[in-house]
Amino acid sequence: MLIDLTRTISEDLPRVSLEPVKTTENGGWNTSIYHLYSHCGTHMDAPWHFDCGEKFIDQTPLETCLGTADIVRLPETRPREVLTVEHLGALADSFEAGHHLLLNTDWSKRFGQELYVPELPRIGEELAHWCVARRVKILGVEPPSVANVLDAEELTRIHRILLSGGVTIVEGLVNLDLIPDSRCFFAALPLKVHRGDGSPCRAFASTEPLTP
Repeated sequence: MLIDLTRTISEDLPRVSLEPVKTTENGGWNTSIYHLYSHCGTHMDAPWHFDCGEKFIDQTPLETCLGTADIVRLPETRPREVLTVEHLGALADSFEAGHHLLLNTDWSKRFGQELYVPELPRIGEELAHWCVARRVKILGVEPPSVANVLDAEELTRIHRILLSGGVTIVEGLVNLDLIPDSRCFFAALPLKVHRGDGSPCRAFASTEPLTP
């Protein structure tokens, strides 16, 4: 079974506009111009996003985008809560280097509410360093950021710990609660944008034992 973990790109998202260019009635076919913020919806950050070296989204290896993911269930996560290594439970000791880590906080269900962006739960510094030390391949979260977007110092610090440490960040995931098990095959595939600082991506999970 495949589970779509991607928020649909629409004009409900900030800094997104979808502009019709032609229609079948006026031009012969339907075409549009998409104006997309590079970090809208479900998206992947490149190291260049926070000046962590000249590593751009188009240079992301496909091997990084695919693989086994462990899922941590945190449905009781509170607004503004700082997530720590303790939140990982037994996985903190058993996590296998090179896996992805997906944090199911149910925060995606807050989309459209006033607190969705300013009160998002975030990754604490201890957990960010743990992800680097344990060689997490992708850290996937439901909020639109891994850190407080209203605090430039925290936002920069947490992103730089992760991105400089080789951890790829995927933000804005949805439907993590639909994955039935605590482990799955996970993929997040960004657009191949030249020198991009990030990109919307199509993310999905499979309950089948797929291999990249």
